[in-house]
Amino acid sequence: MSEYQKINTLFMRDDKNIIIPHLFTLPEYEYLKDNIWECTEKIDGTNIRIEVDGKNIEFKGRTDKAKIPEELLEFLKEKFTPNIIFPSLGYDPNVGINDNTHITIYGEGFGHKIQGKTGDAYIKNNVSFILFDVKVGHWWLKRDALESIAEKLGIKIVPIIGYMTIPEAIKFVRDGFNSNISEDRNLMAEGLVLKTPAGLLLRNGERIITKIKTYDFTKYIAKFDNIK
Repeated sequence: MSEYQKINTLFMRDDKNIIIPHLFTLPEYEYLKDNIWECTEKIDGTNIRIEVDGKNIEFKGRTDKAKIPEELLEFLKEKFTPNIIFPSLGYDPNVGINDNTHITIYGEGFGHKIQGKTGDAYIKNNVSFILFDVKVGHWWLKRDALESIAEKLGIKIVPIIGYMTIPEAIKFVRDGFNSNISEDRNLMAEGLVLKTPAGLLLRNGERIITKIKTYDFTKYIAKFDNIK
């Protein structure tokens, strides 16, 4: 089964877990910092995998042992039935996937009672699922394919905030922006997730992907009172 790759934070941190904005955690980020990255809103929820193999559909958290909140699990079971999943992926729901291809749909469960008050700000009285990635075999799908699958499934996909260089994305998060999916229009977004549009990989075969979190700048400013 395919657990989602841990997303490295962009910045190194000091012994108080405060970001060091001029030091990146990977040399690849420095090398690619002036290239254009695909920047999507980071959602503050719980990581969910929908594993599709043969005619079987399994719902899992970030790890196989992670417990999915009961209300969210019921939502997933009702929303993602074989008659919905398989046609959306281009397969006959009566046959399933008959070519030994394993497909994982990755997303964030969010809403009521998930991550406390933040979850209620997203959706006050309900829960939902928002897609951010799909892996077919060893292939990660590109944005246009993800949007097509989300449309067929009748679900949201994490919104693209823009295509930016890393310095531009840093400034955007540092300045703060409101969530694009929250019912509470004043909810500050958790931050950005950055991917290379071409799906570049690290030497170990993992994707080059990173995140920039709004709260990290809040903590930094509280300590230093400015951004250097």
